[in-house]
Amino acid sequence: MAVSAAVHGSFLPSRVSELSATMNSRRRVIRPPPPPIFISTNPAYVNPHHLRDLCAASNHSCHRFPNFDSDGRVEPVDVDKLRIALSHSSVMVSVFSKPEVISYYSSSSSNFPKTSSSSPPESSKLMGVGGDWFQRVMPVTPSNGQLVGFGRAVSDSGLTASIYDVMVIPSLRGMGIGQMIVKRIIRVLTSRGIYDIAALCTDKERLFFKACGFGDDLLGSTAMMYTRTVSSCPEDNQMVKRAGRKLLLAPPLRVPFES
Repeated sequence: MAVSAAVHGSFLPSRVSELSATMNSRRRVIRPPPPPIFISTNPAYVNPHHLRDLCAASNHSCHRFPNFDSDGRVEPVDVDKLRIALSHSSVMVSVFSKPEVISYYSSSSSNFPKTSSSSPPESSKLMGVGGDWFQRVMPVTPSNGQLVGFGRAVSDSGLTASIYDVMVIPSLRGMGIGQMIVKRIIRVLTSRGIYDIAALCTDKERLFFKACGFGDDLLGSTAMMYTRTVSSCPEDNQMVKRAGRKLLLAPPLRVPFES
């Protein structure tokens, strides 16, 4: 009888087992696995025109106050200014993936499973059996891949640095690629002895950077931005007119001369 009790004590009905497995699967909800990618800190791999296309695909503007069209899309980035910004960046991280893989994730992103049992798309679905089979099984490189992610840092090369323009195309978001970019930037900066690293972000981006190890400044600092106002003129006398991204300031109204 003791043996029988032991056996029945360790037995779980099938319904309970199914319920337990369902609950465990719900607890193990994680991001879908990333596709094969190539990540690099080599600035030679960053083409300004390709980066402009990535900005457009991500609806990302390198300006803090961009202009939007009627569909809510930001204005295109000026390639010449983008090239200058890249030339003065201390760290640039670029991520590439195969175009056919990107197309697969783009078409199936809405129905892609989000549980821990998710697996990358089957090789047969991506490789095919056509004449380009060899090219499809080749590792991802900047020459055969498409720019799908980017991030950069501006630094004085000695004490401080700031992170800007972290972006990933929409179809590959939520897979940890953005965190890979930020962590790679931090690794490069800290290897140079730079630990005072800031990230100017919006409220929507706070959780992302918090997951990357950022938090409130220990010194309680608050970012203050130049607003192009004239402090020497009383505010009620300032004449400010916005022209696109610029603020045009006129001198205060001249008071009539009284004798």
